[in-house]
Amino acid sequence: MIKLAVVQMNSTLGDLSGNAAHILNFSRRAYQQGAHIVLTPELSLVGYPPEDLLLRDSFYSASQAALNELATQLAEFPNLHVLVGHPLMKDGRRYNAASLLVNGRIQASYCKQDLPNGHVFDEKRYFDAGQDALVFEFENVKFGVTICEDTWSAAVPTQAKIAGAQVLLVLNGSPFHMNKQHLRYQVMRDNVTQQGMALVYANLVGGQDELIFDGNSFVLDSQGQIQAQLKHAQEDLQIIEFAGATPQAGVIAPELSVEAQVYQALVLGVRDYIGKNGFPSVLLGMSGGVDSALTLAIAVDALGADKVRAVMMPSPYTAEISWLDSREMVDKLGVRYDEISINPCFSAFTATLAQEFEGLPLDATEENIQARIRGTLLMALSNKHGSIVLTTGNKSEMAVGYCTLYGDMAGGFAVLKDIAKTLVYRLCAYRNSLSLVIPERILTRPPSAELRPDQTDQDSLPPYEILDGIMQMHMEENCSTEQIVKAGYQQQDVDRITRLIKINEYKRRQSPVGIRVTHRAFGRDWRYPITSKFRD
Repeated sequence: MIKLAVVQMNSTLGDLSGNAAHILNFSRRAYQQGAHIVLTPELSLVGYPPEDLLLRDSFYSASQAALNELATQLAEFPNLHVLVGHPLMKDGRRYNAASLLVNGRIQASYCKQDLPNGHVFDEKRYFDAGQDALVFEFENVKFGVTICEDTWSAAVPTQAKIAGAQVLLVLNGSPFHMNKQHLRYQVMRDNVTQQGMALVYANLVGGQDELIFDGNSFVLDSQGQIQAQLKHAQEDLQIIEFAGATPQAGVIAPELSVEAQVYQALVLGVRDYIGKNGFPSVLLGMSGGVDSALTLAIAVDALGADKVRAVMMPSPYTAEISWLDSREMVDKLGVRYDEISINPCFSAFTATLAQEFEGLPLDATEENIQARIRGTLLMALSNKHGSIVLTTGNKSEMAVGYCTLYGDMAGGFAVLKDIAKTLVYRLCAYRNSLSLVIPERILTRPPSAELRPDQTDQDSLPPYEILDGIMQMHMEENCSTEQIVKAGYQQQDVDRITRLIKINEYKRRQSPVGIRVTHRAFGRDWRYPITSKFRD
């Protein structure tokens, strides 16, 4: 019986020694459990994606040195076969590679052949494509090796099959988006198991800037049946037993709801962004609204209450219930909470500008001044205490520009940047199903920026159900205005929202990085020009 360890690990990009130590520790655990083969994720030694670090020769030389040292250290586990992902420079060419480390040496290396170049990927910018299969034999079973995108078409798995592979081992750096796991199953069945090979899929877990790697590693038998699945959004190790080339049933982690998947991904994203970048704590502006409430809950779940600070900054237009709800929530979560009125600052601004604004009506200018005062105060607290500011704006607002440059957009990390407003409410309901931390009134009152008397979001925007539906079709699915109208939306709503999405690109370019949870977010996979006359 062959025992194979699937390692679902959280690599820190660029921390070669730390990642190597992590691989060594996982290998030790696997060896102690009787493992013969250890499979780690794509670029596990360096983290993924390294982006323009891959243009530096020194990155390759340091990676090679770390790989050599790791191979030497793994010699303490006799005959243990460990597959490690790493960048490789060979004959002046650069590759996304995987090497088989056995008994203190690099026994063989494989170079990724199918380089993804869409959505969040641009590997053709960095790597050359490999050409050759890698198949190694252990206990009369032949294992093929591929890397991530290689299995998203049938050609590379077919090559491995022709080379004799009975089981395909796949190192992955596959980022999360909603409903991604079912897509992975289908693609692996279409391209791998239909050819009669079993498959072991080891995926990264962790946050890297805006990307979340969700883990969810799995094993399929040659009939495409799930034999094991590792955990969502956390590190994991599972030993899979093979009878010949047939994987035996292992542990299948329970399937989570979409809301649970997304919430856990957001928690992971905040924890890793703050932790891996060395920020001691976070702070955010508390408004008494649903977005700041959800952001606060995520931050506390990610970091602990002792590393989170909430600041309420009331204006003349702040409703009493906003104060009361904010105080109730921070009391439940146990975070530091402060109230700093912006009234003196707002009075000073309006007095300074009184002559310039004489005779002109009140408008969004005065609203934006309030938002910018709050942004300035939060950034001042950040500078003084070293805490990073979490912005609280959601995807719906970012899409149509219902946000203020250098105001509520000011900060270091946008937790809800890819969360539509309708999903915000669903996530709040999910969090409250675990324990009631978000006051019910926050979820039932009409959303408002509270920048003028009796203001609600729907004074300026269509209902969020309509806005989010149009945004999804236009922005995420690339539908034309004609297609969106045919789906049942009013022409005037479609024209208005798609226009707002286009004209507010300049704002989004200046927004902080945020967590991606859909298959298309405002970030690295959204590259629209600011200056453009095209309309559709």
